[in-house]
Amino acid sequence: MKPSLKARAIALLSRREHSRVELRRKLATHSDDPAELERTLDELERANLLSSERFAESLLYRKAQRHGSRRIVQELRGHDLPEETISRMQASLQASEYERAREVWVRKFGAAPADAKEYARQFRFLANRGFAPDCLRRILAEMGDSSNDESAFFESDY
Repeated sequence: MKPSLKARAIALLSRREHSRVELRRKLATHSDDPAELERTLDELERANLLSSERFAESLLYRKAQRHGSRRIVQELRGHDLPEETISRMQASLQASEYERAREVWVRKFGAAPADAKEYARQFRFLANRGFAPDCLRRILAEMGDSSNDESAFFESDY
């Protein structure tokens, strides 16, 4: 005997949080009746087993250390979450954007760009991760300035 839609949904939700859109897509192959699928999803939401708020927080927790707010917000929108949830998550992401981008930059590069080509490569990498351009310019400018200051300091001592 094959498991019911609800049993399949609970099994999926026990592994990690899912959005309603994601769960609908995964369960659609196991149901011939779209109305039954929607009833099951409604029941899971009423029982608080399926929550868009928890899903958004989970996604934020999983992605925030590697990705910028633009990319995460785009992914949240792709899951058809309520706009107020997305706005709240975006505000918390933007508050820590600089620190997160700097940590990613340090892990990946750790050294100021030596020339314009390297600057563009580092900028592109971080921009593709979804970090804001003004934040990236600030990080790369600070790293470039600090490396120039250190070299001037060492040259003056010798």
